[in-house]
Amino acid sequence: MSDLLHPPSELSKATWSDEDFSVMGWHDCRVHAISIGEYEDDTLPPARLLMDLDYIVRWVHPVRPASHFTFWVAPATLVFERAWDITGEFGPLHELLEIADLHRLGPPDNSPEPSWHIEGQSFDIRLRADGYRQYLRQPPRHIPQQILTTAQRGGISFAEQSFG
Repeated sequence: MSDLLHPPSELSKATWSDEDFSVMGWHDCRVHAISIGEYEDDTLPPARLLMDLDYIVRWVHPVRPASHFTFWVAPATLVFERAWDITGEFGPLHELLEIADLHRLGPPDNSPEPSWHIEGQSFDIRLRADGYRQYLRQPPRHIPQQILTTAQRGGISFAEQSFG
C-alpha cells in the first residue's frame, strides 16, 4: 500500500506547512498574483500574505534521447498567517515573477516569529509570520515547462483548499 496521494508525481500530501520547510523548495516557481488580506475579526496582527503560484512538485531528469528536464507542477496558494513587517521591492519587471528561493531566518528581535525572505527574479519580499500553509489546488500535471497555462491552472486563485 502506498503512502502517496498522487503516485505518478510521488506527492505525499496536498497541504504543506512550515513544518515541512526542510523538504520543500520554490526555485523557479512562477508567481501569478500576490495579495495582502485582512482577517474579518480583531486578530492581531491583522494581515495575511497570500501568493498564487505554480509549485514545482518534482523535477524529472531527462531520459535519453531527451535532453531537457520535465516537471510535475500544480497550482498552489501559499499563505503566511498573521503576517507583519511586510516589506518588498519590485523591478525592473521585464518578465513575470519567479521565485529564486524562500528563506526562513531567525527572529531579529525579542519577538518569537521568524523572518521570511522570498527572493525572486526582479522582486524581493520580507516579512514576519509564525509560519505558512501551502495548498495544492489540483493534482500535479507532468509538463515540459515549469509553468502552467491559465487554462490548466483555472485562472488566478487564492483558494485555501487542497485537492486531496
